[in-house]
Amino acid sequence: MCKIAKMVKVAIVGASGYTGAELMRICASHPSFEVVVATARSHEDQRVADVYPSLSKAYGEMRYKATELDLLADLDVVFLALPHGESHRIAGSLLGSAGVIVDLSADFRLLDPRMYPLWYGWEHQSPDLLEEAVYGLPELFRTEVVDARLIAVPGCYPTAAGLALAPFMRSGAIEGTAVIVDALSGLSGAGRSLQESTQFCAVTGGASAYGIGEHRHAPEMEQLIGASVLFAPHLAPMARGILATCYAPSSGGLSTEDALGLLRDAYAGEPFIVVNERLPETKAVMGSNCAHLSARVDVKTGWLVVICALDNLVKGASGQAVQCANLTTGCPEDEGLAAAGVYP
Repeated sequence: MCKIAKMVKVAIVGASGYTGAELMRICASHPSFEVVVATARSHEDQRVADVYPSLSKAYGEMRYKATELDLLADLDVVFLALPHGESHRIAGSLLGSAGVIVDLSADFRLLDPRMYPLWYGWEHQSPDLLEEAVYGLPELFRTEVVDARLIAVPGCYPTAAGLALAPFMRSGAIEGTAVIVDALSGLSGAGRSLQESTQFCAVTGGASAYGIGEHRHAPEMEQLIGASVLFAPHLAPMARGILATCYAPSSGGLSTEDALGLLRDAYAGEPFIVVNERLPETKAVMGSNCAHLSARVDVKTGWLVVICALDNLVKGASGQAVQCANLTTGCPEDEGLAAAGVYP
């Protein structure tokens, strides 16, 4: 249980989207978190159970409220599950009134405010908060997360690529400063809004590449990994999951055994990381907050290949947000989060 005696009072802003609903699902089984406010501009005054029948038992007659800052004051944790470009407009007003703000959008992930007009098409309204915001990837930035007031939860693709490649970049096992990230995503990564490209008939039975050279997660990956990234994202006909296959030229005669050993050492004792010689698969992590990792070194080329699988809605978004909130509120880091996936 949490070190604090009382229940942790939680608000979820943007609770009717996929990440918001996933937050509500996770918090429903969290022994120390109580969701007292759920807001949704597009579903104001509707019952949560009518929008998501899967949440019926947990939330009974709870209704979505309008997003009013007064409702969020004096709460312990405010999760912002809003579209990109909205959190930066209200985060400054919430700081000081709420205990900690955990933002699931991209609004505080990039350190340089000049990057937002380039990649997101808008000027940042709270550039002074970018230095205060902590990048919420606990396996790489746990010490910073513990004391944070404002947490920027990473994107799903950068989480997978960062967990895969950061240990090798930090140890000098990668030669040069350029890497390749080739990744598949489930359709929930595109959000709940209706789009022609994510309709059933458009995606079933096939896979497609998109956004090569222009995907918004590319600069976030580069900032996290410390290398120039050639990023090739793909949509796959599955609801959930990220499978990132990352390539880089290795240095110093690295072998597959060395690469696996480096990953094991980097993530020893981590509650949500599995390092195995077995190649990762998205089915194994569905519904869990775990990332599964493996590595190979190709003998012919000397290139390093690191593969990471995770659930884009859990470890790639809402689960990671709760993991960060646990750390800031004094709860056990793994409280309320599943380490086992749903299968079949």
